[in-house]
Amino acid sequence: MQPDPARLDPVTIRALLDWQAELGADEAIGDSPRDRYAEPAEPPFAGAARRPAAPAPARKPAAPAPAPAAPAIDPVAEARHLAAAAHDLAALAEAEAGFEHCELKRGARNFVFADGNPAARVMILGEAPGRDEDIQGKPFVGRAGQLLDRMFAAIGLARASPDPANALYISNIMPWRPPGNRDPDPAEIAMMMPFVERHVALADPDVLVLMGNTPCAALLGKRGVLRLRGHWTQALGKPVLPMTHPAYLLRNPAAKREAWADLLSLRARLREVP
Repeated sequence: MQPDPARLDPVTIRALLDWQAELGADEAIGDSPRDRYAEPAEPPFAGAARRPAAPAPARKPAAPAPAPAAPAIDPVAEARHLAAAAHDLAALAEAEAGFEHCELKRGARNFVFADGNPAARVMILGEAPGRDEDIQGKPFVGRAGQLLDRMFAAIGLARASPDPANALYISNIMPWRPPGNRDPDPAEIAMMMPFVERHVALADPDVLVLMGNTPCAALLGKRGVLRLRGHWTQALGKPVLPMTHPAYLLRNPAAKREAWADLLSLRARLREVP
């Protein structure tokens, strides 16, 4: 405890001052004594603690939320909508030609819709255009098409006939030529089927002839035309006769006998149904 200066005599006070001088205290820094032991200790690095805090970094503005993805387009649904809106064959051809979701369109020269008399009792559905069909924009105009014309002429039917009873109306499942004349794949067939179905409904033939595997797969859900040919069935509410494609007959002339039997079966069916 420090002595109270008010109770000290002058001799004691002088002795204390001399003692402090001997200790090195040679300058007064305050008018009144200060008890350092009574003051709270400063925290470590107190000077640093009293520095103003650095300003917080500015926050970057939040990135805008990504725009919602556009809904995926269903090609089959769009084809169905376009086909249903067509009220005649001209409108259907325009709608199908403008359909943008089939990649075959990108590599084809021409859109191939149909040929012959739309009022014909017999409608032929082939597979897809070949090289000559792609160039001319008509179905069955190459060597296979020429054979087809001779085959049906043998039973009195022709695509150029103005008489519906003796006429043919010809189209394909695919209106664009596949590259390298490959078979259309199931997705390509599926997106074009609404147009095919509407085509048959608008033409309204008495009989459908399916030439080759692709139309059989599309309308009957079956492949293997060599097993299916010659056997009448039903599709799209119509009597259907599967037949071998003329291109197959060109490669296998011996199969023409069976094709002739199919043509006779067709002629008999037309005579049964007035």
